[in-house]
Amino acid sequence: MNINRHSWIRLAAASAAAAFVTLASFAAPAAAQEKVTVFAAASMKNALDNANKAWSALGGGQVTVSYAASSALAKQIESGAPADIFISADLDWMKYVSDRKLVKEDTRFNWLGNRIVLVAAKDAAKPVDIKSGFDFAGLLKGGRLAMGEPSAVPAGKYGKAALEKLGLWSSVEKSVASAESVRAALALVSRGEAPYGIVYQTDAAADPGVAIVGTFPADTHPPIVYPIAVLSESKSTDASAYLDYLKSGKAAPFFEKEGFTILK
Repeated sequence: MNINRHSWIRLAAASAAAAFVTLASFAAPAAAQEKVTVFAAASMKNALDNANKAWSALGGGQVTVSYAASSALAKQIESGAPADIFISADLDWMKYVSDRKLVKEDTRFNWLGNRIVLVAAKDAAKPVDIKSGFDFAGLLKGGRLAMGEPSAVPAGKYGKAALEKLGLWSSVEKSVASAESVRAALALVSRGEAPYGIVYQTDAAADPGVAIVGTFPADTHPPIVYPIAVLSESKSTDASAYLDYLKSGKAAPFFEKEGFTILK
């Protein structure tokens, strides 16, 4: 009788343990999706943040974005900073990482276009006709011209090229307030630390403190192209799906709303 009783107790205990394991397996959450780490040009922030919210709502995994000048991001990638996707504000810095075999070439794609504009503080904004022979130095009245570092930051490079083409660079070169990124240049104008700045059209739209006073003719600078690619060292299984999402019609409205053009 005692043997049977002990056997029954052991059987009951084993059954309870099995039931606990089964219930626990049902209660355990599904394996979390891998995080996608993106290095993106500073001018992407508003549009990309909104697109990422939509990606999450669609069931996509977590996306972490580091925003900075494309030049700084490219150097970080070269130094081994862990990232899955790189979005550059120009072709040169994407080529820089590509030449070092740091991108998966079959994923590289010329994705977005933009324009460069002249902005001023909103309460002091007056239209400016940007053309050859324009008295830009006179417009500044001794103030500074905020722009991304002309030798490295894409927006600064485009701005310098446009000013050189118009024959205006020599007259304002010494007045340039070089910034570490286009968003930093935008902030100088928004805070009243510089009367004018050269930024992307999309940046101007993102800051209610500034207004566009003129647009640089497209033929005065190289085409503004934002390439995107998965990086060679990416281990994320979600990176390709996320890239496909950004290139899809589902994500396009977030970028078009901010003033980007979708390149075909």
